[in-house]
Amino acid sequence: QVQLVESGGGLVQGGGSLRLSCVVSGMPFSTYTMGWFRQAPGKEREFVAAMIGWSGMNTHYADSVKGRFTISRENAKNIVHLQMNSLKPEDAAVYYCAARGSSTDYNDYQKYDYWGQGTQVTVSS
Repeated sequence: QVQLVESGGGLVQGGGSLRLSCVVSGMPFSTYTMGWFRQAPGKEREFVAAMIGWSGMNTHYADSVKGRFTISRENAKNIVHLQMNSLKPEDAAVYYCAARGSSTDYNDYQKYDYWGQGTQVTVSS
């Protein structure tokens, strides 16, 4: 049974940082594309970041988070992280970790196979 469990969300002041983590079990973690998405109230789920392949070198980011967020993975521990710096109120959302068994369409949430339950990020102004 595949499980993705996120942690690390919380309340932070604008300009602050948070690190989200996603522990993955039940699947060959190192071969999957790992993505982070977010969804704010009343809005569609949107792409945040993705990492393709086991090396951790092939990463992609939404324009809105480029330069502020960093995705990384620890293959030995089956964990993917999202380091979020210089947080803004507009970054507030529920953040989801997701896994996809293909390297294509990494920014399309509808193409992902497995999802975590989400973790809330709140940013005060």
